Amino acid sequence: MNYGRWLAGLSFIMALAACGQQEQTGEGVAATLRAPDNAGFERAFAPRPFTFPADHGPHQDYRDEWWYVTGNLDGAQGQRYGFQITFFRHGLKRGATARASHWATQDANMAHFALTDVDGQKYTSFQRISRSSIGLAGEQAEPFKVWLDDWRIEAAPGGGFPWHFRASQDGIELDLQLDPSKPPVLNGDQGLSQKSAEPGNASYYYSITRMAAKGQLKLAGQTIAVTGRSWLDREWSTSMLADYQAGWDWFSLQLNDGTDLMYFRMRNKDGKDDPASSGTFVAQDGQSTPLPRNAVSIEALEFWESPAGGRYPAEWRFTLKASARTFTIRPLLADQEFRHDARYWEGAVDVLDAKTGKPVGRGYVELTGYAPGKVEKSGD
Repeated sequence: MNYGRWLAGLSFIMALAACGQQEQTGEGVAATLRAPDNAGFERAFAPRPFTFPADHGPHQDYRDEWWYVTGNLDGAQGQRYGFQITFFRHGLKRGATARASHWATQDANMAHFALTDVDGQKYTSFQRISRSSIGLAGEQAEPFKVWLDDWRIEAAPGGGFPWHFRASQDGIELDLQLDPSKPPVLNGDQGLSQKSAEPGNASYYYSITRMAAKGQLKLAGQTIAVTGRSWLDREWSTSMLADYQAGWDWFSLQLNDGTDLMYFRMRNKDGKDDPASSGTFVAQDGQSTPLPRNAVSIEALEFWESPAGGRYPAEWRFTLKASARTFTIRPLLADQEFRHDARYWEGAVDVLDAKTGKPVGRGYVELTGYAPGKVEKSGD
């Protein structure tokens, strides 16, 4: 589901609207997520047909959307890495209009790039902000391409897979080919993912849960051949959260038996799970099964205190009730907190069999709403 990127994307838009304001409060961001639609954008009320590759591209009748890829990589010498790349589009006004200035824009854009270096015990993150004018940033459907400056994901020359991803900053460069082994999965009700009880507080949401990743990482002056698995999440919406909601925990798990699962736990301010919490189980052959709130049990086992303030869960017991399969989910590094215009924890994890302790998969976890107050700027 990946609401942390959504949260950060809206916080950056708030910063732009504040004419250079450098700090945002957690409640201010949440208020933006709950703000009524006053710009004429469409909202997600009912299922719609999905068409590919067209739906890989932008949906400018909706205010916000993102393209999000995470992955776990292995280096040629046994190194371990995790990565995240996210591109955000925020509509400033619905519908293209003719404007005199070449700098005029319909959309504002932001991207996040993060790398977890397990052997080096270091998490590094970057943020870029731009606008969809004079080619600085943008997105297109056919052939698929989304970019901000020289960070980009784009389709192969013929318009299909494998996609090519590249991002580079401050001596870190990741260049990957991404090739799916399963088709897109529609989450929720045929792709309509409800986020609260209020009609229209929903997104259109699909995932490609298993993509082979291979390429190279340049780090600390070395070029390292890497391979692994990646995961694509795509959502577009205009409004999502209700006043009574506090945050969310999102899990994307790729198991060694070829199955995948996604689950998001919406948390209310009273500490209870929201009934909108849900997920998807994806079989080896790509067939998917919805996971309602009562299909999953999640228990936090450990906690981590952020140096910038805030307390996050740091290890979980995750149970699929129907099969009685229980996993221990453990972060590769404790500190994988994104600290820029918004704060959220998003990191690579190992998935272990809870009974034997043996590794059974890898994944990514996102946590928001655990560090309220002012967002602290941090160096990379």
